[in-house]
Amino acid sequence: MNALLLVLLMPNWMNPEYIIHWLGNWALWGCAFIIFAECGLFAILPGDSLLFTIGMFVALGSIDLTGDPVSTLILTCIILTIAAIAGNAVGYWLGRLIGPPIFKPRDGFIGKLFDPKYVARTHDFMEHYGSRALILARFVPIVRTFVTLVAGVAKMSFRTFMIYTAIGGVLWATGITVLGYFLGTVPFIHDNLEVALILIVAVSLIPMGVEYLLHKRRRAAAPAAEATE
Repeated sequence: MNALLLVLLMPNWMNPEYIIHWLGNWALWGCAFIIFAECGLFAILPGDSLLFTIGMFVALGSIDLTGDPVSTLILTCIILTIAAIAGNAVGYWLGRLIGPPIFKPRDGFIGKLFDPKYVARTHDFMEHYGSRALILARFVPIVRTFVTLVAGVAKMSFRTFMIYTAIGGVLWATGITVLGYFLGTVPFIHDNLEVALILIVAVSLIPMGVEYLLHKRRRAAAPAAEATE
């Protein structure tokens, strides 16, 4: 635990490759904790790029749980997915139990961490997409961190919440880790990891972009449909 705290305080704590190297033999478990913290403890951390880099390290043999890369990949995906879903569950209950007072304007670090604008942005996101926001938000930095808290504050049905957050957790944690496993060993990507990580963030926004375009198309089609009636 002390190692994890030190990682979060070090200058390169947003560099996933640095984090994994620094954690050494505890890399997978440390990264699982980071994923849990981002999903449930409202920490702004490099989730997408971290998952991709973990997948790459599994393919390279730097993370090895079983002696076989495929079975290690499967176990890694299970561990990271559980961490993401568990983090969301904690975030939901924190939102439900603590509620809106946590987002009152404050000075200092706490005020910056729980900035009301983050919640406002996340609330608008949920209003727009409904329960699907729990899936789409997985791929949107910052929104991903606060969407579960807002769901708890809104007292969304826990059963509905868990169904959607589980789907999102599998698609996000497993999907990006597997992507890193297969693409991380490609020489160009491995040699230009920083560029690849930026592209991952950009690609992760595609589902939201597609949904937004479909929403605009439906809104544009609605008046035409009413006019023909």
